[in-house]
Amino acid sequence: MDASAIALALGAGLVAAVNPCGFALLPAYLSLFVIKDAPPTRRGAVLRALRASLALTIGFSAVFVTFGLVIAPVASGIQAYLPIFTAVLGLALLAVGIWVALGRALPSFRLPRRKGAAPKPVTATWPSMIGFGASYAVASIGCTIAPFLAVVVTAFRSDSAAAGLVLFVLYALGMGLTVAVAATATALARRGLINSMRRMGGGLPRIAGAVLALAGAYVAWYGIWELRVLHGDAGSDPIVEAAAGVQRWLADAAGTLGVVGLGVALVVLLAVTFLRRRRSAPVRD
Repeated sequence: MDASAIALALGAGLVAAVNPCGFALLPAYLSLFVIKDAPPTRRGAVLRALRASLALTIGFSAVFVTFGLVIAPVASGIQAYLPIFTAVLGLALLAVGIWVALGRALPSFRLPRRKGAAPKPVTATWPSMIGFGASYAVASIGCTIAPFLAVVVTAFRSDSAAAGLVLFVLYALGMGLTVAVAATATALARRGLINSMRRMGGGLPRIAGAVLALAGAYVAWYGIWELRVLHGDAGSDPIVEAAAGVQRWLADAAGTLGVVGLGVALVVLLAVTFLRRRRSAPVRD
């Protein structure tokens, strides 16, 4: 396994989180799992952001590995149906976002938990976050399948199964690192806003719902536009073009920073959290 194969896997993973098809789901993820019902402490918010990033990466990577190993041989036959899933997912997110923005609570159910443990919001559970990651991946396949298949082909051509597995892990690492930096930065930046909103009567969930609704509206719009393109009934779209400009900027930024740059950024963010926590701790004699 040479350096070019490693660079390909990491590079493909880095930009997977901000692909044209699914990048609008990133603010939806941040809104639903990082901002909404955030823990009151800075450390708790960052830990939740990292946990959500790991869960999202697991769901995303599981779909792509399954697709690469099992579905890739018949990808051309099912690719025409992927925009339908994208549109349906967007409409579902739009409906949920509007519901939350109106001040309504999401339907919930009791989850098994240890005796004495505080109940967790259903949106912050591992199954829901991994499921969101899987949906994120399915919506993204149409735009990321080419670089991912390059990783798959490289893995199959590697000298051993272990080397191929390493390439898949590197792809997941690149994707997860991009998401973790975005989630951690959001958790840190939003602490003051979250506390202010709570003092004002809990307006933050409404803002999170509005962000989720906007993201869902764009995802649905993009899916419908893709369907029209496949049927030869659409050309360029001003909304898609404007969003594509933002997506290209994000992808270029992730590619320019690279794994080292994003890794340093994540370390710095975590260090800021730790140092502020130490400074705020009371001094004991």
